[in-house]
Amino acid sequence: MERARGDIHTTGLGGGAPDLSEPIGGRTASAGVQATLAILDLIAARGTVQLSEMARELSLAKSTAHRICAILVERGWAIRDQEGRYALGIRALRLRSRSEDLPIVTAFRTVAAHFVNELDETIALAVLDGGESLYLAIEETSQPVRYVTHVGSKTPAFASASGRVMLARQERALVRARFSGRALVTPTGRRLGGFQELAQILDAVADRGYAENVEETANGLYAASVPILNGRGVPLAALTTLVPISRALGDRRATIVDCLRRAGAQLSELVSWLPAFEARVS
Repeated sequence: MERARGDIHTTGLGGGAPDLSEPIGGRTASAGVQATLAILDLIAARGTVQLSEMARELSLAKSTAHRICAILVERGWAIRDQEGRYALGIRALRLRSRSEDLPIVTAFRTVAAHFVNELDETIALAVLDGGESLYLAIEETSQPVRYVTHVGSKTPAFASASGRVMLARQERALVRARFSGRALVTPTGRRLGGFQELAQILDAVADRGYAENVEETANGLYAASVPILNGRGVPLAALTTLVPISRALGDRRATIVDCLRRAGAQLSELVSWLPAFEARVS
């Protein structure tokens, strides 16, 4: 759905660590730091990751990934379960919890409470992180059939409703520089017709003032998103709702979009004084 590799779910209730200043895997310490951050980023996005999967996706030697993970586990940044999967440790989770103190997240909680009370659907706050949309905060529906995601999860910005609604307000030259010349395949396998189709999608989103997405980032998911703007009209974030398609049919879809647009306008007013995370706007 609004995250890579996601689907609708039905839910019920050793020794001393190596020195990071030394070369890792025959590369410089700088490369080792880059690899360490990439591993933390992947774990944060996926929740849990096997060492082999990590090495493959990040193009790292398995021995290098193992060395870095050993350091992360030793220092509390990661944990390793009995099946050998790595997850974020207490030190990383402590940093993640600081996002709750951001003014935009505090304001989101107020707006999200009204939205969930009215529709009982999941609503999330996302920001652009390079070419991806990153969840900063989430309020979940109480309904048992829901889209399961978490703070820190990312989706390709070109594919997700949240990413598209933020990209739609960027200069097209910036969007072209990031996405032109690469295969634009959504997490559910739809291949866009290159930058030309993406530009057409973004133009339509800009005209409507909101983005909709049906099963492009996860099977069974309908997502809608509106931009959150500061007082100068610069996009700060996106407000997104994540709804199983079965609950987004006919007139209810229009109701969802209407409620989301009102929530977005309210949140934009509450954070109108904030500076932009990314200052460029078309």
